[in-house]
Amino acid sequence: MALKPLKDKLVVTLEQAVAAPFCSSRLADAGARVIKIERPEGDFARGYDSVVHGESAYFVWLNRGKESLVLDIKASEDAALLQRILSKADVFIQNLAPGAAGRSGLDSKQLRIKYPKLITVDISGYGEEGSFADMKAYDLLVQAESGLCSVTGRAEGPGRVGVSACDISCGMYSYMAVLEALIAREITGVGASIKTSLFAGMADWMNVPLLTYDYSGKVPERVGLNHPSIAPYGAYSTSDGGEVLISIQNEREWGRLCSEVLDRPEMSTDPQFADNQARCKNRVRLDHILHEFFTALPRKELLEKLREAAIAYGEVNGVEGLSNHPALKRVKVDSPTGPLEMVAPPASIDGLQRELGPVPDIGQHSEKIWKEFSE
Repeated sequence: MALKPLKDKLVVTLEQAVAAPFCSSRLADAGARVIKIERPEGDFARGYDSVVHGESAYFVWLNRGKESLVLDIKASEDAALLQRILSKADVFIQNLAPGAAGRSGLDSKQLRIKYPKLITVDISGYGEEGSFADMKAYDLLVQAESGLCSVTGRAEGPGRVGVSACDISCGMYSYMAVLEALIAREITGVGASIKTSLFAGMADWMNVPLLTYDYSGKVPERVGLNHPSIAPYGAYSTSDGGEVLISIQNEREWGRLCSEVLDRPEMSTDPQFADNQARCKNRVRLDHILHEFFTALPRKELLEKLREAAIAYGEVNGVEGLSNHPALKRVKVDSPTGPLEMVAPPASIDGLQRELGPVPDIGQHSEKIWKEFSE
């Protein structure tokens, strides 16, 4: 079993939905004790769906390994308990609506004055300054505001990335920042104030389109299952109705595709296709040639040719394809309604996978925590 280096760390979260729970779930995976503060009705992500034998897919994914404590943070006794827990905590994470934490006496600046070693993480939609500071923010809204939708989809119109990309991005950056702050605290002896936002995380992911626009004035086109600046790098249909995506990254690969797959070695030096910029300029003609060739072959035969020529490719799978993919690794997790399997954490350490903690029921640990932190 992989080591859990954060096993002596206490994390308190006042969280909901995706971004903050993503961050705290990864801290829990690494061994931290995570106390999740919930309303009596629970984190609203519990009700997003009921597809995992009655539980929400979002909730079981993002809340494994945590303890659930039900509190009314506006009630004096409950608020006092929370302060006692925070006095012993290493990290406090919150992603409440704009201004809600401050109104509840949980302003990060004041908390860090009271508890100098505490690392606070404030997650917002657009940051805490500027005209968007008080805006509510959900994933698809930020996908639109950040320009992500404008570079996603087909030429006919923008599209949504099919998973919560902005939430996940923000959760990942928050997790990385907490780890850095824990390392820094070993040197300085003091905590840190971390502020992240859904918009900032996605803006970082959008650096290439933004740099392209800022320095060339060009706006990347939506090209569906194609790469906007590399060709050929896209999906093509086969004779039996499948789709195969190929990727050519350099001229050696282009030469092998032409000679060993297409059986047209002269194409590799044709001025229309001799380098990537020429291929992008003549993409329509290039795609027409590839389309004619690919649609004449069944998928299995085409994949064999691509593999023999060492051409990078991928089948355009659906979720069913992912579920049966030979590279997919799963891990078992317990939940209030029984054991389930989900995708294993992407990183193994020394060849070992971590054992993940169970998903908590609402208030499952309230009585134990009240006793532990009683005055």
